[in-house]
Amino acid sequence: MTLFGTIGFTAPWLLLGLLALPILWLLLRAVPPAPIRRLFPGVVLLLGLKDDEQVTDRTPWWLLLLRMLAAAAVIVGLAGPVLNPEPEDATAGDGPLLIVMDASWASAGDWRAQETALDAVLTRAARESRPVALMRLTAPEAPQFQSADILRSRLSGIQPEPWAPDADRTAAAIAALPDSGFDTHWLSDGLAREDRAALLAVLEDRGTVTIFESPRTQYALSPARVEDGVIVLDARRLRPGPAADASLAVHGRDPAGNPAVLARVPLRFEADALQASVELSLPSELRARVTRFEVEGARSAGAVTLPDDSLRRREVALIAARDNREGLELLSPLHFLEKALIPTAELLDGALSDVLPANPDVIVLADVATLSDGEQQAVTDWLEAGGTLLRFAGPRLAASDVSRAEEDPLMPVRLRAGGRSVGGAMSWGEPKALAPFAEDSPFAGLPIPADVTVNSQVMAQPDPTLADRVIAQLADGTPLVTRKQVGLGQIVLFHVTANAEWSSLPLSGLFVQMLERLAVSSAVTTPEADELEGTIWQPEQVLDAFGTLRDAGTLPGVPGPQLVEGTLGPDLRPGIYSGEDRSLARNVVTPDMVFEPAVWPSRLRIEGFSRPQEQPLAGWLLGLAIALLLADVLATLALSGRLRGARAAAIVLGALALAPTEGAAQADQQAIDATGEVVLAYVITGDDSIDALSQAGLRGLSETLFFRTSVEPADPQGVDLERDELAFYPFLYWPITSGQTTPSAEAYAKLNTYLRSGGMILFDTRDADIAGFGTSSPNGRKLQALAAPLDIPPLEPVPADHVLTRTFYLLQDFPGRFTGRDVWVEAAPPDAELVEGMPFRNLNDNVTPVVIGGNDWAAAWAMDERGNPLVPVGRGFTGERQREIAYRFGVNLVMHVLTGNYKSDQVHVPALLDRLGQ
Repeated sequence: MTLFGTIGFTAPWLLLGLLALPILWLLLRAVPPAPIRRLFPGVVLLLGLKDDEQVTDRTPWWLLLLRMLAAAAVIVGLAGPVLNPEPEDATAGDGPLLIVMDASWASAGDWRAQETALDAVLTRAARESRPVALMRLTAPEAPQFQSADILRSRLSGIQPEPWAPDADRTAAAIAALPDSGFDTHWLSDGLAREDRAALLAVLEDRGTVTIFESPRTQYALSPARVEDGVIVLDARRLRPGPAADASLAVHGRDPAGNPAVLARVPLRFEADALQASVELSLPSELRARVTRFEVEGARSAGAVTLPDDSLRRREVALIAARDNREGLELLSPLHFLEKALIPTAELLDGALSDVLPANPDVIVLADVATLSDGEQQAVTDWLEAGGTLLRFAGPRLAASDVSRAEEDPLMPVRLRAGGRSVGGAMSWGEPKALAPFAEDSPFAGLPIPADVTVNSQVMAQPDPTLADRVIAQLADGTPLVTRKQVGLGQIVLFHVTANAEWSSLPLSGLFVQMLERLAVSSAVTTPEADELEGTIWQPEQVLDAFGTLRDAGTLPGVPGPQLVEGTLGPDLRPGIYSGEDRSLARNVVTPDMVFEPAVWPSRLRIEGFSRPQEQPLAGWLLGLAIALLLADVLATLALSGRLRGARAAAIVLGALALAPTEGAAQADQQAIDATGEVVLAYVITGDDSIDALSQAGLRGLSETLFFRTSVEPADPQGVDLERDELAFYPFLYWPITSGQTTPSAEAYAKLNTYLRSGGMILFDTRDADIAGFGTSSPNGRKLQALAAPLDIPPLEPVPADHVLTRTFYLLQDFPGRFTGRDVWVEAAPPDAELVEGMPFRNLNDNVTPVVIGGNDWAAAWAMDERGNPLVPVGRGFTGERQREIAYRFGVNLVMHVLTGNYKSDQVHVPALLDRLGQ
């Protein structure tokens, strides 16, 4: 490219055409305008006369200038002018170009600038005909070099991820790089990482590496902690600099439950300081409504921290029977409870009737045997609204008749009279130790100290419900802690005292951990991995890279140890995770995270993202030339006196300019075709061979439907998930390729609406010949990534009595080009049972929204225009039989999506039984 200041030309030799403009000027001057014809009888007198000197009329100078400007615009436009072109050395080389993006949470703050820089690189590569590939280090895949224009069309769904590249992902990126040479443009997030050097060395070995990085300041917000009753937050910035002010926003919900900013606190970074702290003193009621803290304007998941139950101090009311042993503080029923709960909870004192109006989270009754009728009804109402009633046994409860003959409403089990003493001077046997906690217990995984023993306890009366209510027991199998659900709340009974009279449990750290597991108190620090052993935590809300909190949808649960120790990624996203009785937050930034700027070798060229964007001017100049030529036509008609006749032409030209574009008309026609008849559709992957095979496969299936059923489909259509409407198509075939681009959030919203409104998607990984279902192949892993944001119900392999096995044909196998792989559909309801007299269960009454497999059905269905198979299937008669079964499966699929589960109706049972030979 030749540069002239801020304008460059891709074909500068065409500018030599400007030298011909003077010659063109002379030629145009010699051509007079068309004469105006007038009939005048006196002209007869001039016939036969000749003038030796003939002088032609001259074209007006302004008309000549108009024509010269049009010619100059054409010449300059064809020379390929570009405004603000990239310097030549910025994209040195003419071979393949790999674009590496960190695409992490730290990239989100200037993601728009990175998209602009990426577009400029692709524009330059397209102009130079360089093949381009893209690799995101947060989700590395083998790069596929292709035309820059094709890659640009697939970029709409690319977004940063709320995690950072780690050593494993960097190693995967290195393994995926080709051995051939290529240049690299690395769009960095600006953060230092130890494992980056290995990847950089490999990229430099392949070719030239150019770094793009923003010099702007980034912020990171550490998780909130509680110190001396106040909330402390530490904010960090990436680079030192002059004193700066920021704003810390506290987001939550107002009393009506609407999202609101509860508080704003100024955040001051002193000169050259990398850290600033702020303290917040919030009342318990306001603290309980906080949902996140964020540095305003940072637009990054790293500048957001999510609080969990460790921040919220629960309100606990402690109530015990009257104790006359004055001065014996260690024997007080509430002494050890107060010591355990004061650091983490707000303790309420007073009578039961006084604390209930305050609606505490937990009420603790220590050796309280009976309640009045009014108190019992009030506590029951409070329980059903979600409260937790924690009861401890004691001499009074053991000597009372509470929950003896029949279960008391405020007790989880029936009790035997008296109690049990196993370690006293007047009893036989030794004190009993605790048995390991069961997997379904809220205490599962907690280590049991060897010195925790029980001397006395109240005994539970055996009955059919006892086993389901025991959550802790002694080594001999007797219940130690029992629990019962009441409405939204729960009743928990410790069969020992809250002090050390009957056991050493209140003296141990296990006692505090058990209270935390029951959500009686909240830990002020993140629990250790061994404390969460055996627990599963379900994500409720997750953060995206831009710091937006979203609903977790159908994301799977995470084991407790992985939640606190695992590396963030697709299987562990930052967000709020809920356990049985509490919640934990997993944030992007941790207190020990290294937050330093990247230091690149001096040999590398480092550029910023903010630069004038390249703007091709050829289209504008050629458009200007056309406008000038139209003006020339009108001016010529005006000079010749024919402007009246030209008015119609001007109107026609204006109408053409205002007419819908060809693309819009084509889209409208596509919508009309899709709604006028049944149309099968396939997802356009961008791989021409796969898309052509998908179209041929659905054409073959449509022909089969036309000749065998009453369905008469039109020609199949390809759909672009980013632009096309999906509601027109009852059935969508989605072939999976490893190089597919992840759809945008808007596309996923359309897909989820499509699935919820009755549409069906057939996901085909096309790899049943090399892999089983799962992530053991590139296509399987890609399917997992593509389907993660979709609202897909629980799945199971197609059961033998599923409606797909009998919608039109009776089938038990579902082959395509390949066989031997499970096909997955929506799982049957848990209560689906086989009724006597019915050969099939009453399964889900709706159309399964997804069918997942890898048998490459499109290849088996594919036909050419004459109806001949395009892809061989198997060998000989066996292969043709397999193709026939594949067609039958396709017919069943389409009939299922069009008719639902009508085949499950009782009216069809006799005919089906007859067909089955029953």
